[in-house]
Amino acid sequence: MDAGHDWPVIGHGHAVRRLRQGLQHGRLHHAWLITGAEGLGRATLALSFAMALNCQAEAPEGRPCQACSACRRIQSGNHPDLLQVQPEDGAALRIDAIRDALRNLALKPWEGRRRVAIFHDFERAQPRAQDALLKTLEEPAPGAVLILVATSVRALLPTISSRCQQLALRPLPFDELHGALLQRGAPEERATLLARLSGGRVGWALRALEDAAMLEQRAEALDTLEGCLDSDRAGRFALAEKLARRSRPELRLILEQWQSLWRDLLLLARGSQVPPVNSDRGEALSRRARDLQADEVRVALVATRQLLANLRSNMQLRLALEVMLLDYPGLQDD
Repeated sequence: MDAGHDWPVIGHGHAVRRLRQGLQHGRLHHAWLITGAEGLGRATLALSFAMALNCQAEAPEGRPCQACSACRRIQSGNHPDLLQVQPEDGAALRIDAIRDALRNLALKPWEGRRRVAIFHDFERAQPRAQDALLKTLEEPAPGAVLILVATSVRALLPTISSRCQQLALRPLPFDELHGALLQRGAPEERATLLARLSGGRVGWALRALEDAAMLEQRAEALDTLEGCLDSDRAGRFALAEKLARRSRPELRLILEQWQSLWRDLLLLARGSQVPPVNSDRGEALSRRARDLQADEVRVALVATRQLLANLRSNMQLRLALEVMLLDYPGLQDD
């Protein structure tokens, strides 16, 4: 928690201060758009705002108190005046789910000061589904507050984003996130690794601190890449076939982890003094960097980024993986 604002949010003080000032002066807009990459803490900020809107503490500057019944139930997602809408895995945000939430939002609060609707992953709403919000944005019900959570403003229709107050979340600086992880009991080495791997995404770092399986999956992915670099053409084709059977979200995660390793290798190959993101693999990175030319590493990084960028398209996945793996250096003679 940032002691400067006493909300259950790590970092993002600029956004918290803006919301807090609006609460204290009674000048809050009815629609908000929170943007930023997944894992930055967007949902945590949205829930904290909902808590502050309905907190039972008398003084506005003391909200959210995080101790009253309203705060506790909102934090757990069980308050009758809190509506949350999110898409199912891999699916678009459904228009009927949005309309149901808006009908409920128009009702008077059951027990709190405000009815609050949070629409998660709103970039996954089709234009027609986004349009369903327009009437409510233009003519909000008394006491209703909408909070849209999305990756970026560009993912939304201008008619929607222009009617919302916008809060853009940025990655946390390394020192701030590192300190927060230490405060939560992470050993120094683990805090350093997670703060670097996260890229400033506080939500990801906290999940990885609690869930050992996340780092185990990463270790498996990086070991697979190491094996690939020591394999022949047949081995790489076999790996492409295996990876093509993974779900797109699983494959994206693997490729993102490979991308981070290639970035570290490129920095090392160019003699950079920037600490590697994968700090627990320093020895293996140094050894690999001595065997590779910077141009070879750059080609591999570009190939990985290109496949990541095209992953949502209707490509022939196995073929695309084969092309990428053959672009990787270290191909052994068959």
